[in-house]
This record gives sequence, structure tokens and C-alpha cells, in this order.
Amino acid sequence: MSINETVEKNRAESSTAATEFDVVLRGSRVLTAQGIAPHEVGVKDGKIAVVAELGASLSGARVIEVADDEVLLPGLVDTHVHVNEPGRTEWEGFESATKAAAAGGVTTIVDMPLNSIPPTVNLEALNIKREAASKNAYVNVGFWGGAVPGNKQDLRELHEAGVFGFKCFLLHSGVDEFPSLSVDEMEEDMAELASFNSLMVVHAEDAEIIDNAEQAAGSEYSRFLNSRPRAAENTAIEQVIDRARKTGVRAHVLHLSSSDALEMIREAKAEGIKLTVETCPHYLTLLAEEIPDGATAFKCCPPIREDANRDLLWQGLQEGIIDCIVSDHSPSTIDLKDVENGDFGVAWGGVASLQLGLPLIWSEAKKRGLNLEQVVTWMSVNPSKLAGLSTKAVIEEGRDADFAVFAPEETFAVDVTNLHHKNPISPYQGKELHGVVRRSMIAGNDVDFQTPHGQLLRKES
Repeated sequence: MSINETVEKNRAESSTAATEFDVVLRGSRVLTAQGIAPHEVGVKDGKIAVVAELGASLSGARVIEVADDEVLLPGLVDTHVHVNEPGRTEWEGFESATKAAAAGGVTTIVDMPLNSIPPTVNLEALNIKREAASKNAYVNVGFWGGAVPGNKQDLRELHEAGVFGFKCFLLHSGVDEFPSLSVDEMEEDMAELASFNSLMVVHAEDAEIIDNAEQAAGSEYSRFLNSRPRAAENTAIEQVIDRARKTGVRAHVLHLSSSDALEMIREAKAEGIKLTVETCPHYLTLLAEEIPDGATAFKCCPPIREDANRDLLWQGLQEGIIDCIVSDHSPSTIDLKDVENGDFGVAWGGVASLQLGLPLIWSEAKKRGLNLEQVVTWMSVNPSKLAGLSTKAVIEEGRDADFAVFAPEETFAVDVTNLHHKNPISPYQGKELHGVVRRSMIAGNDVDFQTPHGQLLRKES
């Protein structure tokens, strides 16, 4: 280094040290794009202003010392959350959902367009949803639009209003006010979305195959599993790939549970089809073989499958065939889960796990010899890329100052009464997990569970 370069470097370091930041976070384990290393992070006006080596002595109005047993992570991004407000707020609402997210280290969620009334299928409904969220957002909240029969003329307007893409179903959604599309209707909407470079996200199960499968009535989990066969997923995913190929749209397969589909997904990506795929903690941590009969807390659609299937999903993640891990947080009231009778045929199909996703995945990843950096890629970096959230998910200068302070070695047992989810029911009750979120921050502000600091997000143009 020349004398002039040394002078400039010293001047820059002196200037940085003299700057008063709103918040400074210091720790021996800070996760940046380069990995986990000792750093100091200076925050100004809700943004990361500087990331310096530990020892830079950044000055801040507040200084947070990250303990040696903690890792400073970028806040997680969960792009698959059913908040259900307004209309079914007794299932979940923005206050309870966003508090649960924050307690789990999730600082940004994207809300699904159904289970609320009205569903987010036109601009008026989006504005109603935003108004409901504006009062109680403890984390950042964005919105998906819905693609249903008859609303093709609303799609561009919703896109221009800032939704992150559009969700459709290829079979009954579970609620009558959000009807499914036929495959041809999906293709027609895909062509429309391709014209303004939006994204179609698809619940991919084939209705005809499920209609002709064994019925799920009763308490036997095996009957429920047989009622949602892998073939239904495989066929529908093949249809999504085919219609994405024809239209050139960006397409995303939601909550993959069938490992049979991995090879066709790999081939579609290699072909250049604009396809991404997610899976969920319940498919990666729970096993069909261990689900007791009548245990309807485990019911979700597609279903939790066998151990060998789970191993292949993990392999698909490591090979990059599956891009994201998101919660598909789909809560309901306890009575709708039919706990008293344990009938899989009538129970609501959804798992509430928004607060537990990071420790669930980290606990399983540890067993498989995977590192925390990879978990954060699947649970923050890649979901933020999916939604086009370019200011989230990485601790680097210019990004939003959204953080989670995580103690990866601390253990706890899941107690549903201690979760922020509105309804205390979970298939994870009593499960021993590694990893505790000790602090979450939104734009440099602590989530104190008293004052909401979350922002309502719009898709970047």
C-alpha cells in the first residue's frame, strides 16, 4: 500500500470512528455475505450504514454487545404466511402473527391472499387488508394477490399497487370465496402476468387425482396420507412447468412435499424455465411414520410424508433444486382442527409454525452437518430474492437494519402456551429444539411487543 493509500485509509477509519450512529451492534459472530466473523455494524436512519471489523470502535447512541454465545443474523423473510385478517381474525391476526414472527427471528412476512374476507383479489380488497395490517404490524408486511376465475382484469392493477405476485390453486382452496383455476385458466393468467413480469405462485395438487383417491374420513393418518397421493402433486407440478414453458412466466411451486417431483424440477430449471420451489419445516422435520392416529394437529395439505421422502427433500435443498424454506403458517381455531374427534376428514389442513421455523430447521440441519449460513440462505436470502426484496436478508451497507440475535446452542422445549400464535395448538408441542431468538430488530428498533415498528411493503418496480 502506498503512503497516499495509507493516509486515505486512516482518514476513512477516523471518519467512521467519529460518526455517531443511531445503533451499533458488536459481536464476535456476525453473519454477512462473507460468512460468520467478528464485526461491528453501524445503523443510521433504519439502514446499515457501515459493517466494520470488530475493534473499529464505532460510536452509537445505543451500543448492543452481541454475546459470545449469540450470532447476529439478518432478519428472516417468510414469503408464505396466512394471517387471515380481516374476516377470520379468530384464526390469526396481524398483531398475533407479526409478534410470533418477531419472536422467531422473522422480520418480514408476505401475506397470502386467502382465508381473509375479502380475499386479496382486487384493489379494494388489498386496501382493506393494508388498513387492517397498518395498525398492528410488529414486523414488515407485504402482500400476495390472488388469481381466481374472473379477476384477470384486476391482476395488472394489483401488480401496480405493489403486490409481490399472484397465488392460485389447482384444486379447492379450502375456502369457498377463493375458487381454484383450471389448468387452462392458469395458463391464461400466466400469460397476463408474463406481460408485466409478475410471478405466479401455485398450490400444485391435481383435483381429479385427489377426487378419485381414498377418502380421508376417520382418525387413521394413513388414510389421510393416501387421500393426498404424491401423484396429485407430481401431475400438477408437471402442468405448472408445461404452462410456464409456454408463457415464459416466472412460476413458483408452493410447499413441495413429494420428492418424486425433484427430477422434473431439476430438468425444468436446466432447460431455462423460470421456476422456483419452496418447502416447509413440517415436511423437513416431521415423519408420517410417527404421526399418531387422531393427531389432527399434524394435518396439512399436501401432507407430511415418510422418512425416506424427507431425506430426499433435504437432498433437493442441498442440490439447489428446492430454493426456499418458508412456514406456510396456516392456523385455525382449535375446534376447526377437530381435536376432540381426531377426524382427518373434517379437520382444517394447516400447521401453525411461524414462531418456530428457525429453531426447527436449525435443529434438523445440525443433525445433518449443515451450517447456519446455509439455513439463513434458505430462510432469508432466497425468499427475499423470490419476492424481489433487495434491501432485506443480508447484513451489508445500504440494506435495511433488520436483525435477529440468535443463540444457536441454547435448547428449549416447545410449549404452545408460550407462543404468540393466537390458537395454542401445534404438532411440535413438547419437541426439544436447538436455537433461541433473543432479540429481533426492525429498522434498528427493538421489537418490544408493545409498539409496532413494521412497515407495509410494496413490490419494487
